[in-house]
Amino acid sequence: MNSPVTILAIESSCDETSAAIIRDGKVLSNLIATQKVHERYGGVVPELASRVHMQNIIPVVDVAFQDAGVSKDEISAVAFTQAPGLIGSLLVGSCFAKSFAQANNLPLISVHHMQAHVLAHFITENPPFPFLCLTVSGGHTQIVLCRDYLDMEVVGETIDDAAGEAFDKFAKMMGLPYPGGPLVDKYAATGDPLKFKFPMAEMKDFSFSFSGVKTAFLYFLQNQTKLNPNFIEENRDDLCASAQHTIVNMLMAKLVKAAKHYRIRHVGIAGGVSANSGLRKALTETGKKLNWTTYIPPFEYCTDNAAMIGITGYHKYMKGSFTDLTVTASARASW
Repeated sequence: MNSPVTILAIESSCDETSAAIIRDGKVLSNLIATQKVHERYGGVVPELASRVHMQNIIPVVDVAFQDAGVSKDEISAVAFTQAPGLIGSLLVGSCFAKSFAQANNLPLISVHHMQAHVLAHFITENPPFPFLCLTVSGGHTQIVLCRDYLDMEVVGETIDDAAGEAFDKFAKMMGLPYPGGPLVDKYAATGDPLKFKFPMAEMKDFSFSFSGVKTAFLYFLQNQTKLNPNFIEENRDDLCASAQHTIVNMLMAKLVKAAKHYRIRHVGIAGGVSANSGLRKALTETGKKLNWTTYIPPFEYCTDNAAMIGITGYHKYMKGSFTDLTVTASARASW
């Protein structure tokens, strides 16, 4: 009988320190330590993020082992986020992973963060290939054509800002605390999505652009608050609902276009913004209308987490795709 493949996975691309244990593609533990230090600054401060990762990494890994009921002697390989992300944060995770692998004579697996978001679907489901994935986060917005676990192609992406960044900026303009994206989603639930109209950029092919809608939203607020200083407070829910409606429509329009072009009916969403209730609802409704089979990861696998690094590491392990200790973390990465 073959020995089980047990992966220790490390994720530290931004401001979550996460460790997971994956055995034969099943999650045994998935620990995430968030960082509250950034709230007072209205966004992630890279230097502070790196320092908190250094404080968290060993305790988080220790608890991941305890929760999984696994010892370090049972680990088959170590997977870690190599790119993209904040370079200081990535260095903490990559240095720990390389040190653990070297000390225990284990193979090392480097993982592309955005590819891991796509493969997060396979933690709980098994979408057939090929399938299409809209991957949306604070730093990325992409449409990915997935032909196999490790055969993916970005067929569309944003040319400027990401959808997640747009949500956070909407919140900041309205004076909401960081992180603002979840608050926009919360207040949108009781607002009128058609109350205010904002422009949607028309881009070629499957590309996105969100800088224009952010600027339009800013100018709209400035003009309205000149007339009524209490405008934002009095219209908060409708503003959130209208802004969210605009972003979701932009995302879905391109996703529908890509699905028709590639003749694919298996469609999913991934990344932090896939936790947005408006986007999840839109995908489900569009799927029913167009006869898609739709896939949405559970909330705990939407935001940055080590389980998605582990499932990617597992499939790379099965393909014999390892790296050596000369591998370096990178803030940017190509597919």
